[in-house]
Amino acid sequence: MTTTQRSGPRRAAPGRSGRALVAPILLALAIGVAAVVTPRDVAISRMLPAAPALAASSWSVAATVALGVFALVVVVVVELTSHQPAVFFTGAAITAVTAAAGYACHVRLERERALLQVRSVAEAAQSVVLRPVPPRVGGMSVQTLYLAAAAEARIGGDLYEVTDTPFGVRLLIGDVRGKGLSAVGVAGAVVNSFREAAHDEPDLAALARRLDASMVRYGASFPSDESAERFATAVLAQIPHGGGDATVLNCGHPPPVLIRGRDVRALEPAAASPPLNMAGLLGADYAVDTVPLVPGDQLLLYTDGVTETRDSEGRFFPLLAWLGSTDPAPPRRLLDQLHDRLVGFGDGLDDDIAALVVQVEAADPPRSPPGGP
Repeated sequence: MTTTQRSGPRRAAPGRSGRALVAPILLALAIGVAAVVTPRDVAISRMLPAAPALAASSWSVAATVALGVFALVVVVVVELTSHQPAVFFTGAAITAVTAAAGYACHVRLERERALLQVRSVAEAAQSVVLRPVPPRVGGMSVQTLYLAAAAEARIGGDLYEVTDTPFGVRLLIGDVRGKGLSAVGVAGAVVNSFREAAHDEPDLAALARRLDASMVRYGASFPSDESAERFATAVLAQIPHGGGDATVLNCGHPPPVLIRGRDVRALEPAAASPPLNMAGLLGADYAVDTVPLVPGDQLLLYTDGVTETRDSEGRFFPLLAWLGSTDPAPPRRLLDQLHDRLVGFGDGLDDDIAALVVQVEAADPPRSPPGGP
C-alpha cells in the first residue's frame, strides 16, 4: 500500500487517558485524607460522592458503582465513629449519586459503541474512495498522501484515482463540497464513474461530461436538502506513456504543479471549466489544456487543504515557494516532506488534505521479437 494516511495534530482522538482513569481514585484519597486530618465538626467525608460522579466519565459501570459503594462505606464509618448527625441522609445521598453515575456511565458506553460502529462503516466507505494506488502505473512512479485534519473526523469529500488506459495514464483528484457520509457517497459516485469511463472516453472533456452526468444521477437517486448545492471541484490529467504532450482539465480546482528539477510552475487553465454537477446550471463546457512533459517531470495534484493551511498569523501555506526552495526528490520523499511541512506550519490543519505525485519516466525500449537478433 503506497497511500500514506496520517492524522493531523489539531485535536486528539477520543479515548481514556491515564489521568482520566486515575483521577477518581486520587480524588477519593484526597477527600479521605482531608476527612482524617480536619476537625470532626467539618464533614469533609460528605464530599466523597464526587469520586463516583467523576468516575462515570471514564470508568466502566461496575467500577463506578464499586467506587460509590466504597465511598458509602467510608462515609458511614467515619460519621458513626465521629458521631456525626444525619448519617442516614448522607448515605442516601451517596447512594443516589452512585446510581446516577452508574446510569450515566452506561449511557456513555452505549454511545461510544454506537460511535465506533459508525466510524467503522465510515472508514470502510472511504476506503472505497481512497483505495491504495500501485507504486507504478503505466510505467510511471505514483505516490499518494491523505492527511486527516482530525483523528475523530476521518471522512470527507477528498478523492483521487490513477488508472492506466489505452489513452495513457489518467489521473483524477477532486474535492466534494461538504463533509461526512453524504460527501463520501458523492465522492464514491465520482470515483467509480471515473474508473469505468476512463477506459472508454477518448478525451478528457468527454470524460468530465461522464463524471458530471454521474453526479446528476446520484443527486436524483439520493436527494437531500443539499442536492441543489452539491458539486465537486476536480482536475483530470492524461499523460502519454513515456511522456509527451499531456492534457489537463481543471474543473474549478486548485491548479496542479509541474516540477522540472528546480523549475516549479502552476498549470493555470487557459479557460475556466465548471465544477462537476454545475455544467448544466452554468451552461458551460469543459476546456482542455496541453502541457509538454519530458521524462523526469513530476506532476503534483492536491486538494485545497494544502494551500489553505494557515500559520499562527493567518498566512496561507506558500506551496510554490516551498517547492522551489526544496531539493528535487522522488515522489514518496516529496510527499513525506510536504506532510511534515504542513503539520509544522501552523497551529494545525483545518481541512483534510489529499495529494498525489506522478513522475514521468522514459518509455521502455521495444522488445525484440522471439528468435530475432
